[in-house]
Order: sequence, then structure tokens, then C-alpha cells
Amino acid sequence: MNTAVLAGGAGANDMNGAFSGFSPKWADFPAYIIGITEDIWEGRAVRSLDWSYTPDVIVRTPSGITQGNETVKNGTMATLHEVPDRQLYGEDVIWSGDAETGYLSSHRLVTTGTHTGHGFFGPPTGRSFTIRVIADCAAKEDAIYDEWLVRDNGGIVRQLGMEPDDFARRVIEREGGPERCAKPFAPERDVAGLYHGRGNDNEWGQRYASILDDIMGKAFDVIRRSYDRACQVEYAGAVSGLSHGSVENFWLGLRSAFPSATFAIHHRIGRHDPMMPPRAAIRWSLTGKHDGWGMFGPPTGAPVHVMGISHAEFGPWGLRRECALVDEVAIWKQIRLHTGT
Repeated sequence: MNTAVLAGGAGANDMNGAFSGFSPKWADFPAYIIGITEDIWEGRAVRSLDWSYTPDVIVRTPSGITQGNETVKNGTMATLHEVPDRQLYGEDVIWSGDAETGYLSSHRLVTTGTHTGHGFFGPPTGRSFTIRVIADCAAKEDAIYDEWLVRDNGGIVRQLGMEPDDFARRVIEREGGPERCAKPFAPERDVAGLYHGRGNDNEWGQRYASILDDIMGKAFDVIRRSYDRACQVEYAGAVSGLSHGSVENFWLGLRSAFPSATFAIHHRIGRHDPMMPPRAAIRWSLTGKHDGWGMFGPPTGAPVHVMGISHAEFGPWGLRRECALVDEVAIWKQIRLHTGT
């Protein structure tokens, strides 16, 4: 495994609740993240992005990179038009950092809505969806300046009556074909940002990282040894599952599609807060070729970069809850750009 080495921590005070450099209206960093999210989306305060995001903010998603606050505001308006009843319910904020180095929140949301407007997902279908999103946001002095976001677009597409593969083909055509369409995120297209933290060294983040290392190292027996038999899981494609079989189906299906790809961990947080179970957030990637049979069909040899973010909660009998997200549409887009079909 080529797991990135984590560079120490993000400050000694990130685990004891210390929080500074932000408006006194926010009790702590999770309150800030949940609060500005609600203001922007449910409150329709799109203009608040002028001060809650820096003017040159960098937002990385599997679909690509956007830079600048105006782009973020325009994308927010387009989404609100396409899904006017969209709701974002914050499930958890797993965070690290301090006022000096900057804070990093890994914010897991359940988002719901009805597709009643024209937009990225095409003509209105009138169908509703429920999916999960995880956004890693770096913030300092009351503003977000770097973001990595994985939305379960495959889950949306399926609930709107389409398949991610077919939808990716439509997106390529709509954007002008393989030569002109927007290219998905890849390391060589990344833009240097201001956040250089790698998380913290908390034991629960280390434990989850070790489990993912084993899984990506093809030691799938770690699942039955490390996950609670009654674990509840949420995966890309709006898949909800129970117990070891569901865990194996997701991770084995993903890894077998890219068996020679390099796995790397880019950010790792562990926390154990009052009234909360021990938990972890990890941002990771697979980079290589689509050279195996798995959840993305027959191998094509396409060069693919998979951006993933996952959360875990632990209990007395092992890992008891997990949410792992990738963007199937962005992955299929990379495959179809290679095959030309």
C-alpha cells in the first residue's frame, strides 16, 4: 500500500473543544459548519457566501475543480432552481485543527429534494431523492478557503430513473463531446490551496485507517474481524445495508474494479466527544486503471482517479456504522472518455 504518511497533528487543542477566531455567535466549530450550511441552503442566504467563503476559495469534487466565490454562488443558485425544496440535514461534523493552523470539518449530511427544475440532472422528472454528502471544509477566521466534497450523484441519478453510466454519456455529449467537456478531478489537475493539515493522530482515526489499509490491501477478512455483526452502513448509490455482507459487497466491488490502483489516505481525523461514540473521518483515493471486473463493468483500461470520503463510528463490538461515498457518475465519465462510447 502507498498510504500517505500523516504529518503529525493539527494542534494539541483540537480534542478538548478549544475554538477561536470565529464569531461569538457560534458555540463551537460544528455549530459554525451546520449554521452556515443552513443559512445558505434552507435560509436562501446565497449572498452570505461573500463572507462565509473566501473570494478565491477552491472547491474540489470528483467532477472537477471550481475556483472563486462567484462560481460557488452561481452553482448554489442553479441547484436551488433545479431542486427548490432541497433540505440538508447534518448528521455529524468530525473535525480537527486550531486557530493557528486552520480547522478542518468533515461534515456528513443527508440531503433530500424533488427534481422539479431544469439543471445538471436534465429536464425535470418530478421525482424525489434522499442521498448523503460528505464535505471536508478548511476554515479560518470565519471563512472557508479550501473544500473537498463528495456527493452521491449515483444515488441521485438512480432515484431519478437513470443509470450512472448512461447519465455520464449524456453529460459528455451535452458538454460538447470528449474534447470539450469538463474533465473530472485528477491529481495532475489539482490546484494548490492554503490548507496543508493532515488531520490528527487520535487512536480512532488510526484504527479506521488501518481497516481501510487492510481492505485496499485485499485482506477482506478484516471486515468480519473489525465490523460489528449488526453494523449499519450507507454507501454510494444510495445503498443502505446491514451486517458484513453489505460491507463486503461495497468494498470488494470497488476494489475489484481497480485491482492495481494505488490507495492513498490524504486526511485522517479521529474524535471521541461527550455524548458521542468514538468516530473517524478519512479522505482517500484510488488512482490507476479500470483493469478489473467490479461495480463498473468489464475492464476498459481507462485511467481513473477515485476521490472518496468515509466516516465510521465504533462501539463495544467493533465498527458499528459506516458511510463511504464516491461519485459513480464522475468515475463512469472517466471510463467513457477513455472508451469513446
